[in-house]
Amino acid sequence: MKIEPMGARVLVRPLEKETMTKSGLVLPETAKEKPQQGVIEAVGSEEEMATDLAVGDTVLYAKYTGTEIEVDGTKYLVLEENDVLARISA
Repeated sequence: MKIEPMGARVLVRPLEKETMTKSGLVLPETAKEKPQQGVIEAVGSEEEMATDLAVGDTVLYAKYTGTEIEVDGTKYLVLEENDVLARISA
């Protein structure tokens, strides 16, 4: 299934946080924080976008934002362009 965001929105696949602490303790699901980093999988209308976000960009986004969806077992977020706080580069 292909998802195409409408308007100035992006489809982001959240990057999962570590499930183990540095000291080796395994964190249960209830102790994990919501991820704030992800990879852009699709971008809405380029005419309506104010930035040059592109598919494949790793981004930092606000913690409790966007609409969560699940497609074929993979979780995604649909975010407004202005919910993206920064682009992360290596």
